Amino acid sequence: MPDFRVYAPDAAADAVELRLGEDESYHLITVNRCGRGDPVTAFDGRGREWLTECIDPSKSTVVLRVKESRPTKPRSHEITLAQSLPKGTVMDDIVRQATEIGASHIVPLSSERTQVHLDGDRADKKIEKWRTAAIEAAKQCGNPWLPELTPIQTFAAFISLAKNYELKLIASLHGGATTLKKALAGYRAKHGQAPRKVLWLVGPEGDFSSTEMTAAITAGFQPITLGPLVLRSDTAAVFALSILSYELQNAAGAISP
Repeated sequence: MPDFRVYAPDAAADAVELRLGEDESYHLITVNRCGRGDPVTAFDGRGREWLTECIDPSKSTVVLRVKESRPTKPRSHEITLAQSLPKGTVMDDIVRQATEIGASHIVPLSSERTQVHLDGDRADKKIEKWRTAAIEAAKQCGNPWLPELTPIQTFAAFISLAKNYELKLIASLHGGATTLKKALAGYRAKHGQAPRKVLWLVGPEGDFSSTEMTAAITAGFQPITLGPLVLRSDTAAVFALSILSYELQNAAGAISP
C-alpha cells in the first residue's frame, strides 16, 4: 500500500483524474511531503479506492492521475457503537479507535449521568471535529470505510428507535450480565449463524442509571459484563468493539467459499 492516502468523498467511480480540495491538498503536500510522481491511494469512505499518481503537487489543488479504480469487498458485518458522551476529549479518541477497528456507525448519546451537554452550534462543531478524527484514523490505518457519525441523541430516543439490529448489547456493571462470548454463542445457537448487525451501547462515567438499564433491557438489549474490573467508558467501548470485530470476521471467514 502506498504511504500516502487522501480522502476524496466526491470522486466519481470512473474518474481519470482527481482534484483535491485545499485542506486535503495542503495536508498531502505540506504535511506529508508528497511530490510529483508519488503513488497516492484515494478513498471515498464508502468502500471505494483509487490508486493514483500525483501529477500536480499544488498546495491548493493537488491533481492525481487515476491508474486503477477498485471497490473493496463488502463488509461481512456492521457494528454500531452508541456511546454516552464522556468528559473532555475522550470522545475524540473513541472515534479514532472505533474507526480503526471498523465500526460502521457511531452514535453519540446524552444520558442521565452524562456530564457533557452540547446543543446547537457547539454540538455541530463537535460532530465535525469527530468526523475529522475519523478521516485521519482511516488514512492512518488504511480503512476504506468511514463510520457514519449521527447527531447527538438522547438515550431514551435512541433505544426506542433501535430496532434494525440483530443483536443489541449494553455494557453493564449490574448483576446478572452475561459475557460477549455467551451472547454471540446464544445468537448462533438460535439462528444458525453469526449476527450481521450488532449494536454496542456504552454508558458515561458512573454507568447508566438503573432506570436506563431497565428501559434498555425492555427494548431488547442484553446486559454484558466485561469482567470483574470497572473499565473506563472509552476502554469498555474499544475492548468490546475489538472482540466483536474479531469474532464476526472469523465467523464470516468460516462460511466464505
